[in-house]
Amino acid sequence: MAEDLNGLLNISFGSDSEPEEAADPKTSSNGVTTRADRNALSEADFQTLKQSYQAKVENGHIYKTITLPLPQTANGVAKPEAQEILHAVEELYFFRRYTDGLDFTQRVLGDDDSSCPLDDETKSLLKYYGERCKQRIAGQSKS
Repeated sequence: MAEDLNGLLNISFGSDSEPEEAADPKTSSNGVTTRADRNALSEADFQTLKQSYQAKVENGHIYKTITLPLPQTANGVAKPEAQEILHAVEELYFFRRYTDGLDFTQRVLGDDDSSCPLDDETKSLLKYYGERCKQRIAGQSKS
């Protein structure tokens, strides 16, 4: 039966010899540099980058960075821009700025959302957040 597995479970732990790829991480077995090597920084470059780094702080103003009407490609709005729109409305909802969230979704979708260049999934999520904002606004006015 061991012959049938052709070494499938023939795993060696604690071998003294290292594979050639591990010995020389700069090139793979066919002589091509690896992706990690192309993206690697020297220690000095890393320290320079580390000193200049600032964490991105989201404070409820992503929606101000989005330009309307939405820039379109041949396939509609590019995925990163669509994600940024969703992040903006999610952020407004998270910060309980329901009126701003509702206004933003209405500006993005427009009066006739069939003319909106976003994909159907993004449109449905925007509609969902718009409805949730309406519900929250109605709930706040009852209190």
